[in-house]
Amino acid sequence: MAVVQKRDLDAWRDPNADPYIEIINISKTFGETVALRHVSLSIYKGEFFSMLGASGCGKTTLLRILAGFEKPTDGKILIDGEDVTHWPPYRRPVNMMFQSYALFPHMTVWENVAFGLHFDGLPATDINDRVGHVLDLVQMTNFKHRRPDQLSGGQKQRVALARSLVKSPKLLLLDEPLGALDKKLREQTQFELVNIQEKVGITFVMVTHDQEEALTMSTRLCVMREGEISQIGMPHEVYEFPNSRYVADFIGTANVFDGVVTGQEDGDVLIESYDMGTTLRITCTAAIPIGSHVAVAIRPEKVYIGKEPPGKDGYHNLIENGIIKEIAYLGDMSIYHIELPSGKMIQASLPNFYRLSERDVTWDDEVFLAWKPENGMVLSI
Repeated sequence: MAVVQKRDLDAWRDPNADPYIEIINISKTFGETVALRHVSLSIYKGEFFSMLGASGCGKTTLLRILAGFEKPTDGKILIDGEDVTHWPPYRRPVNMMFQSYALFPHMTVWENVAFGLHFDGLPATDINDRVGHVLDLVQMTNFKHRRPDQLSGGQKQRVALARSLVKSPKLLLLDEPLGALDKKLREQTQFELVNIQEKVGITFVMVTHDQEEALTMSTRLCVMREGEISQIGMPHEVYEFPNSRYVADFIGTANVFDGVVTGQEDGDVLIESYDMGTTLRITCTAAIPIGSHVAVAIRPEKVYIGKEPPGKDGYHNLIENGIIKEIAYLGDMSIYHIELPSGKMIQASLPNFYRLSERDVTWDDEVFLAWKPENGMVLSI
């Protein structure tokens, strides 16, 4: 579930807006290993931008280049119009929050947050004001005299965030910031972190491998693969309109089938799919030559499943004689694994309005599957 952030105008859609961070043609190699290949990316002021990808895709390397901990092999980094490519970390208007939190174990919460300000030589009154403000912001004022070993994981995370915010950086980098929290606390903290980011107005750039985290928290996100950017967009854009088979398969769950384009009709593409055993009808505005080999994707939540066909409510894609092989019960929803006559498996999900025992479909039942043309996606292979 995405946090919908209210904005008068999305800066990345404004042709007159200047990027706050410009990553220009960045490459990075470690010996013979290429970590990043000519990556270019613009991030705007006040964004909560996420970089998402599998291990080894280059997202953490790019974050460390932004922080100044790594030097790019080629390319440059601009922050607020200044070229910081060769600046050391301490000169950059950037702070970084690490997954481990890296709190000083012998210091109290207050001392941990104030440490950087003391190091910079700020007057005591300024330090007191700033530390007090950020501890109030992250709701840790009542714990200011405790040491890290007296705090829970969520409380440590808040202290690390306060320490990162107290110096008012132009850019805050977050490396898997919620990775050490349990699932329930992680979900709660996602919303808190977004609310804090909106209050302080600082640009956040986060690295994560957690898809739900990226979809929930980001104004925009990019999916990275093998040192390159596969797609950039708002969370719903990347989820609903992936530009490739890789992105569709990586973000969320997708049923992906191969097929051949046989024609176009009323804005829909007709695709012969041997996996599905039928001709599929998928809404697609792009002109795709007849005979092209394509992939078709459909999300499980878009698939109708039932013992009777769905009627004529726009469900032009209909498959008969599917057999329910597995049912995964997840509490709020259930995932059905259905074997098609071709032997291909497809997933369909249903919210659990009723108990499983009250459902009219169960294991080994023969069912109809259907979906609307606008809910399918035609992908490049």
